[in-house]
Amino acid sequence: MASNPLAPPWLREPADANALAPGLWSRTVHREEGAIVVGGVPVAELAERFGTPLYVVDEAEARERAVEVRSALQRAFAEVRSAARVYYAGKAFLSIEVARWMTEAGLNIDVCSGGELAVALAAGVPAERLGFHGNNKSLAEIDRAVAEGVGAIIIDSLQEIERVAEAAERHGVVQRVRLRVNSGVHAHTHAFLATAHEDQKFGIALADAADAVARIRSHAGLAFLGLHCHIGSQIFGADGFAESAARLLAVHKELLAGGDVPELNLGGGFGIAYTAVDDPAPIDLLARSIAETVAAGCEDLDIPIPAVAFEPGRSIIGTAGLTLYTVGTTKDVTVAAQDDGETAVRRYVSVDGGMSDNARPALYGADYSARIAGRESAAAPALVRVAGKHCESGDIVVDAEYLPGDVAPGDLLAVPATGAYCWSLASNYNYLGRPAVVAVKDGAARVIVRGETEADLLARDAAYEDGSTRR
Repeated sequence: MASNPLAPPWLREPADANALAPGLWSRTVHREEGAIVVGGVPVAELAERFGTPLYVVDEAEARERAVEVRSALQRAFAEVRSAARVYYAGKAFLSIEVARWMTEAGLNIDVCSGGELAVALAAGVPAERLGFHGNNKSLAEIDRAVAEGVGAIIIDSLQEIERVAEAAERHGVVQRVRLRVNSGVHAHTHAFLATAHEDQKFGIALADAADAVARIRSHAGLAFLGLHCHIGSQIFGADGFAESAARLLAVHKELLAGGDVPELNLGGGFGIAYTAVDDPAPIDLLARSIAETVAAGCEDLDIPIPAVAFEPGRSIIGTAGLTLYTVGTTKDVTVAAQDDGETAVRRYVSVDGGMSDNARPALYGADYSARIAGRESAAAPALVRVAGKHCESGDIVVDAEYLPGDVAPGDLLAVPATGAYCWSLASNYNYLGRPAVVAVKDGAARVIVRGETEADLLARDAAYEDGSTRR
């Protein structure tokens, strides 16, 4: 049993509350003279130069993970005499620099808005290496995607068939498209992260795919690539992908009777570790399992193995990121731990960020870990809850963690695995500026996304005239 009865069952009191659990941190992270170093740069130096909160991205880790994921998938499908096409899911975290890292690592880019499309194009990504998602693409977004020569538009509804076809005719091109379908496979993840069940906004029912593809093929300006399905996010095993592939391949075979179906897109969603008890399967194992399942399914159906596309994001950028905070206040709260009246103490450690820089805990109860980053301590572990500074009781960064009991105001705190869906979900709640993103590599640090100042925030207010305007 956990030492503090307020701790969740999975959280064990560590022998050393300074230890950096493997798998949660980028591979360059270690301690030197007690302090955390990432990418060869001490965190105290980062905090002094750029302030906190601060998103820190280990460039080497991001690039290496991109190559590892791409290579694992391509190697696995080459072994079954097929090919894998890998797109980086830009929604996880996209900036001009990150888009360049991904394309230099041999990946394509998946975007799902006009803004993400603009970032990828500004990075110099060739349009043919882009896939464009979205359940409600505007007419302007569709028109721009077609005009720019985006490699594939993922059709998400029947209305989009006509809209994309009209844009292709207007620009005199043949636009390649995929059709997003719902396989009915329910990933073992949070309800908000499961995206292939029937009652949700993405895609069309698998049973309706044949009619939709017939409509696509009726347009001379559209070229059908294949079916697309995304079963969810933060998935640790291959079973869901295997079942989804089996269901899609049955329809894939039917569609072959009407023309070429060169590929199958199984989406992304590969999970990462956020806590010491998380145990995602290695990408090599996942890739081999999925490839073997697809090959076996095609053999059973007596059809050629298509090229298979994937859209990983979190599994590439997630552990490359960490967020630095400064502790502002601490307070101990006595809580009734059991019905018999027994009490226990939980320590609240409040930091200078919160739900504006990491919405995931408030959005769907995501768990994170934390460590004192600027020093080591011999103090006994204490159960803490890392809270943000926003006017919301649900503004929690880390719900439960053991830190050295002498954690105090002024300490630097590092939260690992924040590379995905933290900056991209960031907001200005309570008028906090979004933090800067700093890339570190080989002992050097540089800003890749500027942090917002109060002047930036005020500049958007139409009533603001200059820095001294008051009424």
